[in-house]
Amino acid sequence: MRETDNSKRRVKRPKKPLDSARLQELALAYVARFSTSTSKLETYLKRKLRERGWEGEAEPDVAAISARYVELGYIDDAAYARAKAGGLLSRGYGARRVSQALYAAGIDENIREDVAPDELKMRLAVQKMAQKRRFGPYYVPKDGQSLDRDRREKQIAALLRAGHGFDIVGKVMNARSAEAVDDWVNEARDEEY
Repeated sequence: MRETDNSKRRVKRPKKPLDSARLQELALAYVARFSTSTSKLETYLKRKLRERGWEGEAEPDVAAISARYVELGYIDDAAYARAKAGGLLSRGYGARRVSQALYAAGIDENIREDVAPDELKMRLAVQKMAQKRRFGPYYVPKDGQSLDRDRREKQIAALLRAGHGFDIVGKVMNARSAEAVDDWVNEARDEEY
């Protein structure tokens, strides 16, 4: 076996500690690339400061940097919350899961309440999840298997983990057919208009 010569390998130089200009550049690049919240930007900048260090004497004011980007319109927590909630609901996640995701992103409670899904959106989300995962009346048996009790309980548990309320999950899982779920969703649509 032949030994390799490691002397020709490139050695990574440690990155320079951040200064004010570099920290501003990182923040601008982050908000340009990602839709983000104030809290997520602050967390990102604090992590970069931990990883690379700070060149100045006084610690930088990360909150002031994020506040400046809010003033400039690069960060809008309400718009971020609406987009995040809409994305999760369209993928079939429930109100509780949406609220948890927004809390984790550092969204203020008032904004979380404003973007909380209404009855129609919650019904559409649980219907979407049931259709996508073939739960309840959307179940397609394989080789003559019926929806047995164990499988049904697992489906209920999956819908609950997805953030749906037990009452909404019960309505979908106890529906006799997919048309019954459609009618239930349309009831909420009619009530809204």
